[in-house]
Amino acid sequence: MTIVFTLNDREVTWEIEPTETLLQALRRNGLVGAKEGCDTASCGVCTVLLDNKPVPSCAVPAARVDGHTVTTVEGVQDQARRIGEAMAAEGADQCGYCTPGLVMSLVAMEKELDQPDDEQIRSYLAGNMCRCSGYTSQMRAVRKYLGGGR
Repeated sequence: MTIVFTLNDREVTWEIEPTETLLQALRRNGLVGAKEGCDTASCGVCTVLLDNKPVPSCAVPAARVDGHTVTTVEGVQDQARRIGEAMAAEGADQCGYCTPGLVMSLVAMEKELDQPDDEQIRSYLAGNMCRCSGYTSQMRAVRKYLGGGR
């Protein structure tokens, strides 16, 4: 099955299996930033943007992205670097496995919400699980990245 879509600001044509997930297709095509975690759409480590909305790529059939726009962490390197610096400065990035999904959710949140408060940040990032650092340092890092330092 052939799909054509925009990936990280470039039009691509991929051959996929009818039952393949977007996560599987991305990783098979060398985009390994989205991690494989729970395979039940509940941990957030595979988050990508589909038409600028965060989605768990493990739960999206690859065929669904035909004609749409997908952004992965590889496509937001400048933002990912700045978010990573904020995470490191606050001790929020230990193993790093959850970071790409958190980055993608934060990129989407930044586009959607203007000056979010703590409750909005927590709500937006609720689907991103971290087993290492806890969430206090991540909240500090998100605030630092967003420029509030609250």
